[in-house]
Amino acid sequence: MIKVLFVCLGNICRSPLAEGVFRQKTIEQDVGHLFHVDSAGTASYHIGALPDERSRAVVLKRGFELTHKARAFSAKDFSEFNYIIAMDKNNLNNIKRLMSDDTNSKVLLMRHFDMLAKDGEVPDPYYGDMKDFEHVYDILNRSCEVMLGYLMDELSTSGR
Repeated sequence: MIKVLFVCLGNICRSPLAEGVFRQKTIEQDVGHLFHVDSAGTASYHIGALPDERSRAVVLKRGFELTHKARAFSAKDFSEFNYIIAMDKNNLNNIKRLMSDDTNSKVLLMRHFDMLAKDGEVPDPYYGDMKDFEHVYDILNRSCEVMLGYLMDELSTSGR
């Protein structure tokens, strides 16, 4: 099983959206049982809150729901997850500050998997409108598609 954690700042917009999109893709390809997926935030502003209503509205239009409750990222996540996927460089740096030398988790930017902007960041739509959330969904949809293929290749070569 591959364990993936998506991380943004508050864990109510981008990372739960990425978690939901990735989970939905695993369900559609009948490989959900091969993955454990979660999300967290590097700040503790919204602990216990559901995702932003605009994130939930974006996925409802696509036939699934986001039910995750916000939680804070912690150093113990390095021992729990194989992949920790940051939405932007600030959060990537915050994650790396907590890393120890013996961390085995692979820590990457989400858009590492986006062929349109491989070194880009997922913009924070929090202060935007629905079109900003739709734009983030499009980025995450593309990125999660490529990421799932990458992880399925890893599963087939590692024999997990």
